[in-house]
Amino acid sequence: MGKMNLKNPKKKKFKIRYLLYLTIIYLSFAFTFYYGFKDKEIISNEEFISMILKSNNPNMLSEYQAPNVINSTVKFFLNLDFSNPSSLLNIHQFKNKNNETKEVPTEETITIEHNDDYSNMEELEEISKYIEDPNPVDTDNPIIYIYNSHQLENYDSANLEIYGITPNVLMASYILKEKLNDKGLSTIVEDTDMTEFLRINNWDHSSSYKASRLLILDKQSKYSSLKYFIDIHRDSVTKDVSTITINDKKYARILFVVGLDHDNYQPNLDVANAINDIANKSYSGLSRGVLTKTGLNVDGVYNQDLSPNSILIEVGGYENNIEEVFNTIEALSDILYKYIGDQNG
Repeated sequence: MGKMNLKNPKKKKFKIRYLLYLTIIYLSFAFTFYYGFKDKEIISNEEFISMILKSNNPNMLSEYQAPNVINSTVKFFLNLDFSNPSSLLNIHQFKNKNNETKEVPTEETITIEHNDDYSNMEELEEISKYIEDPNPVDTDNPIIYIYNSHQLENYDSANLEIYGITPNVLMASYILKEKLNDKGLSTIVEDTDMTEFLRINNWDHSSSYKASRLLILDKQSKYSSLKYFIDIHRDSVTKDVSTITINDKKYARILFVVGLDHDNYQPNLDVANAINDIANKSYSGLSRGVLTKTGLNVDGVYNQDLSPNSILIEVGGYENNIEEVFNTIEALSDILYKYIGDQNG
């Protein structure tokens, strides 16, 4: 008669106790270092922009936080991820065998999920801040003017909030300016504080396009060299819609918006379609397409009547982080460079 193969209960209890001790140690380190970093000197948004442009790594602060270093170490040795509780139970998220990304939304989905409602702008003032240009450009002949009709539209600030960093579309615009200037495309960014501009004129946020229109006209008067006018926004869609992985790199997806409620919309539409085509060829899936807007409850013009080369681009959504936005800005600078090169070649 063979011996019965019984599991050792003491060994099982040891594993549970070991895991419990490890968890307690990790949490102790995490809280200690979190509050240590929280008391660290605040880094301004302007300093952060300069840092990530020099290092070319927008994730440099979050990946070197002590809790993340500890988590990476434990994950390497024990295959446990404390940022993912299911890993403690050895439960793995399902991935298909080809690790494929989600299906690109259809044009119908885009129409449903794009949002022109900016009634929450007062709330954005609580979590998003005006950012000064960390590297003002002194140029007499810029050809590209970047601005933000909704300047405080924010991105996810996880791992950055303890430093006081508030990533938003203005930050994205400054980064795009630097990338385009590096490529030889003379670019300026509107650095007027839009929220203060609205207050001075006693306008609410529904007048944002009226405010940006005055700023565009001022720049057109000041710089006769300007040819391209780019209004950078971020959409209110969820991350599954606003994010894509291309060659193992995550990007915040873009969407071109064209208003049809003015007589000369066709050149704007042609420009958007041309840039969208380049995006599709160079970064398949990065663009969600070209969306036309007309009718009630939308602006329908977006100041695009002021120039045939007026472009409104939604860059990502509110759940995208600065790393995903940075990757997209790099791609967008490449796309715009190819388009403008073709136009002037």
